[in-house]
Amino acid sequence: MLAGPALIQAKNDKKPGSSLDGYRFEFPCKGKMPDKPKKGAGCQSALVKGDPFKTDNFKKAVNFGGEAGKTYKITLRFRGVVEPMMYKNGKMDGDYFYIGGEPNNRTYNIYKIDIASPKSHYFLNRQDRVGHRIFTIDYVKTIEIEGGSQITLSGDGQNGKLISNFAQHVVPDVAPAPKPYHGQFIQIDVVKVEESK
Repeated sequence: MLAGPALIQAKNDKKPGSSLDGYRFEFPCKGKMPDKPKKGAGCQSALVKGDPFKTDNFKKAVNFGGEAGKTYKITLRFRGVVEPMMYKNGKMDGDYFYIGGEPNNRTYNIYKIDIASPKSHYFLNRQDRVGHRIFTIDYVKTIEIEGGSQITLSGDGQNGKLISNFAQHVVPDVAPAPKPYHGQFIQIDVVKVEESK
């Protein structure tokens, strides 16, 4: 027996935020990782299917779930291996998280979360300056999302190239650990969801 729309919606209502849990932003490098990568080495993006300035990107829209008319506080953990990117006209929140604003560089990777309601957006790899660096992130942030809101998760490499994981960083307990990921990624894990009071 197939579940009807009402039953499916009821299941979604019980698990607000489940569509975000385990989501991964991924910028894979083409080819295989060298045994001994050069410091600062870049690579060609495996995402590119045409013009590198137009196809080095990805986007996924998901529904937050929960009950319409209610607002939820969701605590998210972000872990991964990324290159730096600069943003402007928004607000810094810690070393890497950036609230609102817009990109402030034309060549480095952008990691972004768009919330339809309340309308807001966040960037995940903020730094004061760009450069051929690669580093791990592991931080937790709490944001507000209304029940039933659409969330768009996107990445834009901008030019078909990225800084490779030349340092062969591994994020413990995050795939492909204990092996290094050949490229860059951020994994989202839901820590807690509660109704806003």
